[in-house]
Amino acid sequence: MSTPKVTPFPAPQSTEDSSDGRRLRSERSRSQIIDALFGLIREGDMNPSAARVAERAAVGQRTVFRHFEDMDSLFGEMAEQIQTEVMPIVLAPYASSDWRERLSELVKRRSDVFERIFPVRVSANLRRFQSRFLMDEYRRGIMFERQTLKAILPAEILAEAGLLDALDVATGFHTWRRMRQDQNLSQQDATRVMLLMVERLIRV
Repeated sequence: MSTPKVTPFPAPQSTEDSSDGRRLRSERSRSQIIDALFGLIREGDMNPSAARVAERAAVGQRTVFRHFEDMDSLFGEMAEQIQTEVMPIVLAPYASSDWRERLSELVKRRSDVFERIFPVRVSANLRRFQSRFLMDEYRRGIMFERQTLKAILPAEILAEAGLLDALDVATGFHTWRRMRQDQNLSQQDATRVMLLMVERLIRV
């Protein structure tokens, strides 16, 4: 007489395995949402809605707001990722000890950084009038640009009335945006113009 074949029950999944699976799915959804926002902005949708982001990320709109309290929180997460990417460029030691050469280095760095952040910063600038968070981020960014410029200028330049302000405008993102977007200059030409403005301003 043959022995009946016994089919074993599948081993129960541990609570830890289930928790890890949920965490990985959650992280994947969060990443998809951030990537969707990046993608929409880079394609020209400067003020994407939560519905558009959800559609692009292939998730429900409720999933967007389960991960992010509001659109400001989503923009804030995107801003953190951008800062992680560009801050090593901004804060890298200067190759020269001469302040004029450092100023040229600063312009070239900003050319690189401004290109990387261009669509996202334009989008945030459009939304800042409806968002206290983005307005505060905007002001912090403007102040940071000014402080990094001021840090490399000598006392005689800082002592000349209005010169720091002029250099701040000449090397700022708004000037870059106008050259690249309104005047349709290439990155190379916009960098050349910015260097020319700086050179003329510091003829002392």
